[in-house]
Amino acid sequence: MHPQVPEVLGYLLDPLTLEEAAAWILEATQGAPSTPKIVVTLNPETVVRATTDPALASALKSADLTVADGVGIVWAARRRGYALPERVPGVELVERVLSCGREGLRTFFLGGRPGVAERAAKEAQARYGTSVAGAHHGYFDRGKGVRSVIEMVRGSGAQLLLAGLGERQERFLAENRVDLTTPVMIGVGGTLDILAGTAIRAPTWARRGRLEWIWRVGSDPRRWHRIPRLIRFVVLTLGQGQR
Repeated sequence: MHPQVPEVLGYLLDPLTLEEAAAWILEATQGAPSTPKIVVTLNPETVVRATTDPALASALKSADLTVADGVGIVWAARRRGYALPERVPGVELVERVLSCGREGLRTFFLGGRPGVAERAAKEAQARYGTSVAGAHHGYFDRGKGVRSVIEMVRGSGAQLLLAGLGERQERFLAENRVDLTTPVMIGVGGTLDILAGTAIRAPTWARRGRLEWIWRVGSDPRRWHRIPRLIRFVVLTLGQGQR
């Protein structure tokens, strides 16, 4: 890690490229299940939610690897005097890890609506040769449902857990890190939907122009309520000042 660790609003970032982050994850999947590691792909919206959610803030800070997913994070880091090598989008990171891991990487797919995780697993298997350890949707309750999922993941022998559980994914992983025992766990947001084909990524021009978040919000009215969070992130960043 760089001696001067990049920091955005109290959250430390690992200044890695996509390739370096994928290599870190693949190496960590070979570790002992007794020392599971959590990967966070940080974006502005998550940072803002954490300002009013202490459990989320704690979960984010407990991560073993934190990369800059959102372009806003890269911008905020630059204002603090840190030039990150590049943005590391969660979906691209997952695709890179799966493509490098091939059939030797046992992966559990957790999240999305019923059927999505299974379709994502089948697609990963067909596209990358991924060894599917298991799949389960994200609509389980916080009591017996959580215990059932934990037991399923533990018994699967997975080396990698991809958790697409929306706003609760980071808390779920942090709270159940020891019980899950999987060597590496990543909160992947809507990546499972993209793998499953139930959602699409922004077009190339939007990604290259760093306008992916605008495209996503503009093309889906269900995301419009997130705009105030993005504005709040800008306000907080400007208030933090420059380093």
